[in-house]
Amino acid sequence: MPTTAPAPQAAPAQADPYALRAEDARPAPTTFRDRLRHLGPGFVLSAAVVGSGELITTTSLGAKAGFALLWLVIVSTAVKVWVQMELARWTILNGRTALEGYREVGPRIGRLSWINWLWIGMDFAKMFQRGGIIGGTAAACSVLWPVVGEPLGTSSLTLWAFVVTLVTICLLQSGKYSLVERACVISVIVFTLVTVSLAVGLPGTEFGYGAGDLGSGLSFEIPAGTVGIALAVFGITGVGADEMTTYTYWCMEKGYARWTGPDDGSEERARRAAGWIKVMRMDALTGLAVCVLCTLSFYVIGAAVLHPQGLVPEGNQMITTLSRLYTDTMGPWAEYLFLLGAFAVLFSTLIGSTASVPRLWTNTLGLLGVIDWTDVRSRTRTVRILTWTLPLVWACFFLWVQSPVLMVQIGGIGGGIFLLAVVVAVWKLRYTGVPKRFRTSPWLTAALVLSSIAILGVGVYGILETLGVVSE
Repeated sequence: MPTTAPAPQAAPAQADPYALRAEDARPAPTTFRDRLRHLGPGFVLSAAVVGSGELITTTSLGAKAGFALLWLVIVSTAVKVWVQMELARWTILNGRTALEGYREVGPRIGRLSWINWLWIGMDFAKMFQRGGIIGGTAAACSVLWPVVGEPLGTSSLTLWAFVVTLVTICLLQSGKYSLVERACVISVIVFTLVTVSLAVGLPGTEFGYGAGDLGSGLSFEIPAGTVGIALAVFGITGVGADEMTTYTYWCMEKGYARWTGPDDGSEERARRAAGWIKVMRMDALTGLAVCVLCTLSFYVIGAAVLHPQGLVPEGNQMITTLSRLYTDTMGPWAEYLFLLGAFAVLFSTLIGSTASVPRLWTNTLGLLGVIDWTDVRSRTRTVRILTWTLPLVWACFFLWVQSPVLMVQIGGIGGGIFLLAVVVAVWKLRYTGVPKRFRTSPWLTAALVLSSIAILGVGVYGILETLGVVSE
């Protein structure tokens, strides 16, 4: 009697990264080498901040203030990671995103908390910043491959702005986290190596600097005329408020929360959570190391090369001015090296933003009741729609303003204001959603306290300066 071949089994559906199921839980790695294999979200975050904060704003600050604000760059990149890790720990323990956590910090206005509404306002300011990133990427492409008119003319910039935007959209239509991670890691590593090498090699050129220059930058003073850009730098360099928020989504999509599993009150689950939190901290600190290296390198190069010549990156000439960092020290041929590197780091930043912002807006629409965030199909469809529409809006913002440096600074100031709200949320969630056994480390608590004080201090100073209570 003939046998019937068994029907082919359907491939198992991919696990929902935002759902906690007992069958997805797995023990955390216990060795340094094994933990290295599970890093990733920190590099995605680094890619998201290196292009706008480090390349554009930090270099502009160095060109304008010289070495005087070196201390601010160090503080800005070093202090905020502790708030980031506190927020990510809450996410891993609760299996929920940062925007869902903000909703618990009252008072509420309608369906959302005041922090959620503040995020919405901040993200509109950030549209200028993302438009600036598109503009910077388009300028690099236009100089490298001029197509129509002058390299930095309106026609060429317009064409390249939409080409860059459409290429980014097409790359991210799948919505796969692994694709985002690979693209960001490769581009950041390449440009970091080039930039750090240039900064270290400057003392051997006519633009050399010494211990005296570095020491003058540690006086904890803000020179007259630099308060505005200094506030933007604090808001945008290192890990900003929006990157802290986004990091919780990448931690979930990487699997840290899903592998921890739902909270069943067992000791086994608690040990898993502690293990994956250790992996997350290692990931965050690795990303911090990349940010610190890039930020200090860009600032030192701007202070040593551009400041003595009175060159400050402005308008659509930003890319050609920044290229002087290379051509003035390595020769005319280095302009192409810079442009390729600038394209890599700015494009990676655009990838990070295009991948993350649609997720945040989709989550916000879920909190508002417009869509069902827990429905994978509905969530995926909404993310894809926003992946198409939002970058095109950012490109239009650039074509309207056409000043990448100014646009990035506007986003930085908006991020600095939102950062104050994130600090408030983190302390609230720490004592309402993190069991005591996970917050007993005095060192981590002290670091969080110092981080919060620094953020609040700079934020209050910025508000007072804006109101005219203090002057530049």
